[in-house]
Amino acid sequence: MDNKPLHPESHMMTYGYIPALSEGAIKCPLFQTSTFVFRTAEEGKAYFELAYGLRNPNPEEELGLIYSRINNPNLEILEDRLGLWDEADDCAVFESGMSAISTVLLEFLTRGDILLYSNPVYGGTDHFIKHYLKNLGIESIGIHPGQSREEIMALLAGKEERVAMIYLETPANPTNDLFDIAMFSSIKAELAKRRTGENESTVMVVDNTYMGPIWQHPLKFGADLVVYSATKYIGGHSDLIAGAVLGSQPLLTRVKTTRTFLGNMVSPHTAWMLLRSLETLKVRMDQQTKNAQMLALHLSNHHMVEKIYFLGMMDDEANALFARQCEAPGAMLSFDIQGGEKEAFVFLNSLKLIKLAVSLGSTESLAEHPATMTHVGVDQELRELINITGKLVRLSVGVEHIDDLIADVDQAFDKVKEHRSLITLPSLPIVN
Repeated sequence: MDNKPLHPESHMMTYGYIPALSEGAIKCPLFQTSTFVFRTAEEGKAYFELAYGLRNPNPEEELGLIYSRINNPNLEILEDRLGLWDEADDCAVFESGMSAISTVLLEFLTRGDILLYSNPVYGGTDHFIKHYLKNLGIESIGIHPGQSREEIMALLAGKEERVAMIYLETPANPTNDLFDIAMFSSIKAELAKRRTGENESTVMVVDNTYMGPIWQHPLKFGADLVVYSATKYIGGHSDLIAGAVLGSQPLLTRVKTTRTFLGNMVSPHTAWMLLRSLETLKVRMDQQTKNAQMLALHLSNHHMVEKIYFLGMMDDEANALFARQCEAPGAMLSFDIQGGEKEAFVFLNSLKLIKLAVSLGSTESLAEHPATMTHVGVDQELRELINITGKLVRLSVGVEHIDDLIADVDQAFDKVKEHRSLITLPSLPIVN
């Protein structure tokens, strides 16, 4: 095409796959195999030398297929394609989002290090940081939305040389709070000057699950690694579990080496399913954010909604950061319902089209109650501080017709009003 580069959504159909190598199949077959045959013993030796880092590859030499715990055609093609969206050097795909997150944390943190991390984060991440990492002798310091650079540096005073990682989840789950990736990149650069020795730089990781690989690109703002729960938008059909890490080649080499020995890479079948999902990623996500924007506007004008948490509908400072850092407001929204947990539960129990379930980013719309579900393990005092209260409801908006989604939330609100009227009816006098 006159050497004009293709857009990522076009590459999702064929990139990294040569039909001639698979009997002309137009789609990549499923390589459901544990091991691969070497043509010669010398070839096997050469492959293992590269796999274990015993030598550098020769020009044009690539790691050959050895064993599906190390590499597999479905896995390799998937990683090549997924990396295109974030323009990453390399990509590693895992069997779950938490396996991707935990592998990164374990690889780049060691006893005595400090992890600087944003609040709120996904409940599983919060638990891993506060319990598992603590048991390994890794200190964590949490920061909150709106804290200035000066306030953050004051928290680290006297400890700067120990900060090995900055971990941001932005937008935050479930409140859509944004953290300025570029500002934290500059903080990372300042902290890195205090650290010396091989592999002693400060690494910045951004969990980009809420925005998927379409609506925000953290590597462009100075992040070193991006992590995803690929279960969400990347998978997009609520039928698989996966995670992904993307970034520079040197860092991904470390991540992939640790993955090899932890054995938590994605299976060939799941990789094959993700290849299917990537073909419709852009189309799905475009429709989801379109629906979310219309539903958020409707909710913002509803008398039973006290507050809405949706990108582009925050305060001026948050909106300015959104304009700089994001390419769309996404498809996740939360809102405070008038009342509390009881009203939230009536609303959730009354939904018909929208399903009451955790997870997000799929074709179907989902609703859940963060305070008692996904974030129940977060300390109650912290939950209150970051607005994860009993009245907060989280919605993941899918691809259904917007009129049907609006009708569903409206009838659920009607049920809340009916519930209120029943419990506030005056009692009648007893007549003897």
